[in-house]
Amino acid sequence: MDINCNLINFLNGCHSQYHAIDSIMKILDKNGFLQVQPNDNLTPGGKYYITRNYSSIIAFVLPQTTPDGFLVSASHSDSPTFKVKNNAELSVEDKYVRLNTERYGGMLCAPWLDRPLTVAGKILVSCDDGIKTVLVHVDKDLLIIPNVAIHMNRNANTGFEYKANQDMLPLFGGKDSKGSFMKIVAEAAGVNEDDIIGTDLYLCLREGGKVLGANGEFIASARLDDLECAYTSLEAFTSAMTPESHALIYMVADNEEIGSDTKQGAGSTMLRDVLAMIKNAYGMNDTSIANALEQSFMLSCDNAHALHPNHTEYADPSDRPVLNGGVVIKYGVRYATDSVSEAMFRQICKLADVPVQTYSNRSDMAGGSTLGNISNTKVSLNTVDIGIAQLAMHSCYELVGAHDTCAMMNAIQAFYNCDIKHNGNGNYSITVRK
Repeated sequence: MDINCNLINFLNGCHSQYHAIDSIMKILDKNGFLQVQPNDNLTPGGKYYITRNYSSIIAFVLPQTTPDGFLVSASHSDSPTFKVKNNAELSVEDKYVRLNTERYGGMLCAPWLDRPLTVAGKILVSCDDGIKTVLVHVDKDLLIIPNVAIHMNRNANTGFEYKANQDMLPLFGGKDSKGSFMKIVAEAAGVNEDDIIGTDLYLCLREGGKVLGANGEFIASARLDDLECAYTSLEAFTSAMTPESHALIYMVADNEEIGSDTKQGAGSTMLRDVLAMIKNAYGMNDTSIANALEQSFMLSCDNAHALHPNHTEYADPSDRPVLNGGVVIKYGVRYATDSVSEAMFRQICKLADVPVQTYSNRSDMAGGSTLGNISNTKVSLNTVDIGIAQLAMHSCYELVGAHDTCAMMNAIQAFYNCDIKHNGNGNYSITVRK
């Protein structure tokens, strides 16, 4: 399937959340979107996007007339990894040099061991008129986190606890490498080392995504959570029909893996600020915005846990999604899904002939919060949590079903082609334009 080839190419270029946003910006540029700033004037019928911190983005398409509502998809750009600390080099008995790192998000530690790694992210560089941001990816096999041999750690296969400050620090080089890390970063970025005055660097894998399985039915890659949702949403967004009644909004936020409470996270004012820009473009008042939100809908897109082939006992007895089973609706007391948003999304998928399956946590296993309910603390609208069934979530190399990519894209495209009208008392008219 072409979409999976395109997905893998996209993932292979997303070495960090900054590279992901940069890739998304390039796709939007090719599709005629214009980058704007918060104080810019918008024109009805226009296609725009705005970024924050180079790690979050909101793109939107405006109808020619005042929008009746907003159709929003939300996903996130970050993934669990290790962040490189300042003054990163650590000498070991004047024999080796390691890098000092810290955990970013809740990752599975073991898969990071014994793999070729490198670093990617952004640096801030001093220039004549201030500072500028430069993306960087050291395109070489630079680092490795070596395991301790079983002969020395007999508990390695029986519940060993990995300590981030000891077991998970990557080996950078021998004693002669001391003092060269930032020089390597500077060379990769094409800047002078002395001009670097700020860094946000993360570990990333060298291995690219692959299609595998007996019949090519699986995709394995880094950062599937949540860049697969970001990509399928983007494909649906850029190929949607010209809106007639609703403004179309595509959001990718950073820092979901650490709580979203940042200036570029889903808990920020970013979505609310964009709605204020749209409000000004049409001269809408607070009452008309409130009415529009009643006829709006958000898809909170983040992958879901699939039934594990080796551990079926972890799955809920009845909500057990599988790879290649279709789009997953996610339920739980900390998810945004309720009966209204579930019904709305099911109706859209029914009209678009997209298969749907369901997920909920096993009752004794607590789930986390999502982009949807966090963003709803700033902008309240009907929201459903959906995703693609996935194995090895929060590993550095994850697994999904190849057929689910197309199902997700088709579902979100139908969503963006919707007309939704709230008729009061939980009654909605929903049509999908074709």
